[in-house]
Amino acid sequence: MFHFPRNRSKRSDMSQKPTIRHALSTTRAGDFAAWYQEVISEAQMAEESGVRGCMVIRPWGYGIWERIQTLMDARIKAAGVENCYFPLFIPLSYFAKEAAHVDGFAKEMAVVTHHRLIADGKGGLVPDPEAKLEEPLIVRPTSETVIGAAMARWVQSWRDLPMLTNQWANVVRWEMRTRMFLRTSEFLWQEGHTAHADRDDAMAETLRALEMYRGFAEEVLAMPVIAGEKPENERFPGAQATYSIEAMMQDGKALQAGTSHYLGTGFAEASGIQYQSREGVQEFAHTTSWGVSTRLIGGVIMVHGDDDGLRVPPAIAPQQVVILPMLREDDGDAALLAYCEDLRRALAAQHALGEPVRVLLDKRPGKATQKRWAWVKKGVPLVLEIGGRDAAGGQVSVLRRDRLWRDDGKVAFAAQSRDEFLGVASAEIENIQRALHAEAMARRDAAIVPMDDWAAVAAYFTGSEDAVKGWASVAWSRPEGAALDAVVEKLKALKLTIRNTPLDGAAVSGACIFTGAPAVERIYLARSY
Repeated sequence: MFHFPRNRSKRSDMSQKPTIRHALSTTRAGDFAAWYQEVISEAQMAEESGVRGCMVIRPWGYGIWERIQTLMDARIKAAGVENCYFPLFIPLSYFAKEAAHVDGFAKEMAVVTHHRLIADGKGGLVPDPEAKLEEPLIVRPTSETVIGAAMARWVQSWRDLPMLTNQWANVVRWEMRTRMFLRTSEFLWQEGHTAHADRDDAMAETLRALEMYRGFAEEVLAMPVIAGEKPENERFPGAQATYSIEAMMQDGKALQAGTSHYLGTGFAEASGIQYQSREGVQEFAHTTSWGVSTRLIGGVIMVHGDDDGLRVPPAIAPQQVVILPMLREDDGDAALLAYCEDLRRALAAQHALGEPVRVLLDKRPGKATQKRWAWVKKGVPLVLEIGGRDAAGGQVSVLRRDRLWRDDGKVAFAAQSRDEFLGVASAEIENIQRALHAEAMARRDAAIVPMDDWAAVAAYFTGSEDAVKGWASVAWSRPEGAALDAVVEKLKALKLTIRNTPLDGAAVSGACIFTGAPAVERIYLARSY
């Protein structure tokens, strides 16, 4: 059911702001979690599948994922990484080789034990006791172990290194509490896995992937992120170092949007990835892994959405411009459609953000107003409404999704001549991309609060979770072991986590707010998804 804004103002005097009836029934300020779910529903992004924790990604949502996949894949291949594919099912024995890794994922693993069903005599089906597998199979939660087994076969000599692989796949991690795109039992992702001759080369690859993710988030998703290193307790199971990009959502919570891991030689030793060095000595390879997932879509929703629905950055919008002819079902429709089709072709011949403009002529029957609000909720960057008189006069009415309302509370359509619009269309698309990033950057930077002691942190984060709209930046001495465990327990009381230490952080002085020892860096504390 559509909710249509009514362009009317309730005023007792001219100083009062106009009342806007937004397209969604739930506001971000009223209930952020419910708002998020309503955006996904009303924008026709995804829906429940009937299997707990799994979702059906609808065409608009999957179209956004395809754009992310296409643009990310180009960056991956530009670094010399080759795509391949590995099985969905992984023998349990592969995980048993790497104790720290399996311990980190054990509670989330889905296990296949039988290969056939039989009738139970009551009209149902049950696993056939005679079809029990000799060895249980794990439904892929991540692929370090199975790719490690392959690399052990492929790598023989220093000449085979570095080995740079990536796969686009689905993975399964049995989540107890799920939320569409953010935390689902099955999700889509890419996972890069590489092997190197030494630590320096592997670390360079780990940081290259991190920078690739940082640039992609900023430039393509228009989502400001902080790239940095995770503390010891937040490392990927079995890794020696984990790095992340962290984004701030509009409710002030953090979202880990991508990770890159230096795995040392541990996985190579478990899987037998050895090579003969130039000197003829057998050495274990140093490996890395890195990945981003459909969680990025959840981040885009929570960073850019508003009370009228989704706002899609043009770089990942399946359609950047939608043309809506105001059809009347009379003889004038043919001329109107011809005008709109000519406009569509002219726009499709232009380029914006390095690619041909993606433009759709929506010729479906129905009222233009209803279709307009459907596209507004989907977040298409530019909507063009064109009536018969517009076509006759060579005009268009243009609506920028990121500037939906005028100061007087009316929808901010701008009337332009066709030629004038065509002259600025590409620049307008690129302006929207920059504007969304600038808006999100300003909001994030204003909500990062430097704090000098634990009392300030506790005061800021005590009380309603909904009242907290930011992160704390604090001095840190990088404690380890039991000292770090004590910090983690202290943070849990306020539902806080350490996000990361920014790689580009400024020099720090003073004492760690947790240990009192001399600080070596600053870290970010936040509630998170």
